[in-house]
Amino acid sequence: MKEQLEAIRKSALDAVAETRTAADLEAVRVRYLGKKGELTAVLKQMGKLSPEERPVMGQLANDVRAALETAIEARSDALAQEAMAARLQAETVDVTIPGKKVELGHKHPMYTVLDEIKEIFINMGFEVMDGPEIEQADYNFTKLNAPENHPSRDWTDTFYLTEDSSILLRSQTSPMQIRAMETYGVPIRMVSPGRVYRKDEVDATHSPMFHQIEGLVVDKGITMADLKGTLNAVIREIYGPNTKTRFRPHHFPFTEPSCEVDIQCHKCGGVGCPTCKGEGWIEVLGAGMVHPKVLRGCGIDPEVYSGFAFGMGLERLAMGQFKISDLRLIFENDMRFLSQF
Repeated sequence: MKEQLEAIRKSALDAVAETRTAADLEAVRVRYLGKKGELTAVLKQMGKLSPEERPVMGQLANDVRAALETAIEARSDALAQEAMAARLQAETVDVTIPGKKVELGHKHPMYTVLDEIKEIFINMGFEVMDGPEIEQADYNFTKLNAPENHPSRDWTDTFYLTEDSSILLRSQTSPMQIRAMETYGVPIRMVSPGRVYRKDEVDATHSPMFHQIEGLVVDKGITMADLKGTLNAVIREIYGPNTKTRFRPHHFPFTEPSCEVDIQCHKCGGVGCPTCKGEGWIEVLGAGMVHPKVLRGCGIDPEVYSGFAFGMGLERLAMGQFKISDLRLIFENDMRFLSQF
């Protein structure tokens, strides 16, 4: 038995010294000191020894066990130190290496144009106001003098949120005309930018979600000349002093008289191209003198006060500002496109 114990001591110590991981070391411990280990198997033979040999072999077995436990503990500490050294080496930071360049973003081209337009109107004495995107039909249509049979009220044109057609996603920023007059009275000069929603098919100049900038001026003595002069000043401030505009008669329920304003196509210079659908002009806004019925509905006497209103398409203004040929590019979030601006 003495020879067995010495052989176990030697082979176990050699096995401990050769381990490279904590898992290997645990396997060695189980192999020699576990319940079914080699040393345990030898100790089970103690009953076959004579009474004189048992104390001697018992002491030798304890010495072997103690030697193995000490070696295993020492090797465990050494492996832990090696693992920590390897981790420190792998995670070492060279403070002399230049840092990575942080790429900063910038404003979306559409909001660049929006900020420019707001600044233009603020400098002209306008106030910027905000309104709800979920709107009441009374504000979106009725108080704007839209009749019950007006096509814009159809479910095929408007995103309604209730079955009785009383709540909807606003189809225009024009409801802010009513809210502003009801809240602040007159005189008033305001613009209200925001998202609007219509069931439009997506193409180069249309989207079911887009942005408008509503404007309203109500005061004594306001005329169509004030409307035209204001819009021409704004458009030429945006696109340059040589920008050509075109005012066309139109009809809007909440203005009378009404007009649509076009700018000459920035892509083809008026010759005709896919961007302007061959017309040479791009419609950018609708406008007109505030209808007397609308003023009267807001408690304003149309015999004393008059005003004009307009609604600009922000995406189309951005297209003209940055020479963008397709409105869809504005919403696709392609970094190759956005990084140009």
